[in-house]
Amino acid sequence: MTLVRPPGAAPLAPQQTTFAEAVERHLDDVFGYLLYLTRDRSLADDLSGSTFEKALRSWPRFDPGRGSARTWLLGIARTTALDWFRAESRRRRREEAAAPPEAEEADFVEGLSPELQGALAELSAGEREVIVLRVVIELDGEQTARVLGISPTAVSTRLSRALAKLEEKVRDDDLR
Repeated sequence: MTLVRPPGAAPLAPQQTTFAEAVERHLDDVFGYLLYLTRDRSLADDLSGSTFEKALRSWPRFDPGRGSARTWLLGIARTTALDWFRAESRRRRREEAAAPPEAEEADFVEGLSPELQGALAELSAGEREVIVLRVVIELDGEQTARVLGISPTAVSTRLSRALAKLEEKVRDDDLR
């Protein structure tokens, strides 16, 4: 296995992972997170590439003492996606597009009932995002807080409220 390290990088500490190892270990999480955000496999693939390109350039500054490579990569993925959404919004305004092209709807989590998929779709983007990070990708509260740029307490509160809303929506569907 060839180690991928930028020229002039300091020697690896015994417990420090290489960039290639971090990419291999967390590629699916980054792609899955971007797929959730964009709901478009092709775009998620493109943004994954951009994420890892930015991460490679920033790898010498990565500090494992401040958080895991997974959390760091998901934070870069989130920033990359938000930058893309902002640029896309500006482009659409400039072009004064009447209606954006409909993206193919992608189910992030396969095997969910139509009722649960519908209930998830009714939650806000922020509520769905915290559920995906905590429940689907299985980040802990502190890691999720770093990715979202909020406190761990805010993550816990947002998750609790989102799950309560989700439970209520599913229960209401069952009563109909």
